Amino acid sequence: MDDRAAPRLLVVEDEPNIGATLAERLTREGYSVAWAKSVREARNEIALAPFDLALLDVGLPDGSGFELAEIIRNAHPGTALVFLTAFGDPESRVQGLELGAEDYVVKPFHFKELVLRLENGLKRARYVHRHRGDDRVTIGRAVIQFSSLEATVDGQTSSISPREGALLRFLLDHPNKVVSRDEILDAVWSRDEYPTPRTVDNFIVRLRRLVETDPENPTVIRRVWGVGYQLTLPDPTP
Repeated sequence: MDDRAAPRLLVVEDEPNIGATLAERLTREGYSVAWAKSVREARNEIALAPFDLALLDVGLPDGSGFELAEIIRNAHPGTALVFLTAFGDPESRVQGLELGAEDYVVKPFHFKELVLRLENGLKRARYVHRHRGDDRVTIGRAVIQFSSLEATVDGQTSSISPREGALLRFLLDHPNKVVSRDEILDAVWSRDEYPTPRTVDNFIVRLRRLVETDPENPTVIRRVWGVGYQLTLPDPTP
């Protein structure tokens, strides 16, 4: 943990022993922690102030972590999301990731590994929002609003995930330069998450659907075979 202000974490866990232990140990790690035992309690916490990251149990007594994730994403798009669950089935994992989750941690877990995954999620959120002067950027046919994690195409606005925002931000930091998949993985993912080059390809496909006029024949995010990807931006007007 660095010397910046303590990140605000919302822990949503209905099992008292797990919730209390997480709140106590994460506080000792330097986080500012609020603990909610239900969707209702979590909504009350969210209404008070935004959080940097929400650690969400999937199974809750009055709803699901997935439902709560949508509420958080609508209210505070910059909040990173990590799901905590006893079920590691692929369908649940895909559902969580489609909601923009940074990670999906299956119980039982090692606490130090959990902290590392939380830090990775926070790192990506900071990366997306660290630029203040270029919050609204046009990339291809899309207007990207990084503060709200939204993309507007042909007048229609949709959400992008923090991971997609971090990938776009990384490409913007290297305009017209070919960056390798390894460079992208190091910046946007982390090695402990066991990503693969195919992970990058899948995210690029999703981003092309936003920014390209013809995603099958991309001209904005180009693939350079054997090397990586290149974000092609027009030269600034003199």
